Amino acid sequence: MAATAQIHGEIFEAWNKRDFGKMRSLLHPEYTYTGGDGKVLRGPDAGIALAQMYAAAFPDGRLELERLHVAGDTAIAEMVARGTHGGDLMGIAATGKKVELRICNVMELKDGKVYREREYMDLATLLAQIGATALPAAG
Repeated sequence: MAATAQIHGEIFEAWNKRDFGKMRSLLHPEYTYTGGDGKVLRGPDAGIALAQMYAAAFPDGRLELERLHVAGDTAIAEMVARGTHGGDLMGIAATGKKVELRICNVMELKDGKVYREREYMDLATLLAQIGATALPAAG
């Protein structure tokens, strides 16, 4: 259990430091990432490319862990991402707007590395915060 929590913490700290070499060393050769849209990215290179895309879009972006739940080789993190939209995000030019987004991340380990990762976030809220779309008014 301690190793699961440690690896989970290490990978997010590596993202905060933009240490993509360290991140890659923590990913299993058969790594998969599934986002909230259900699309699956396969392989460590795909995972690093996604991490780099968000780092470029939010150069000052940081992940802050609020809670970590561990069960065997699985860790579930509740965290907050904060940053300024300072670079391209999926074709949306930098707006300079600050964002704060809650994220739930689930990591499963195999052979001491991140084997499967699933991440859930409200992309509509992120897009509204950078001004790319509007959320419907609460009724």
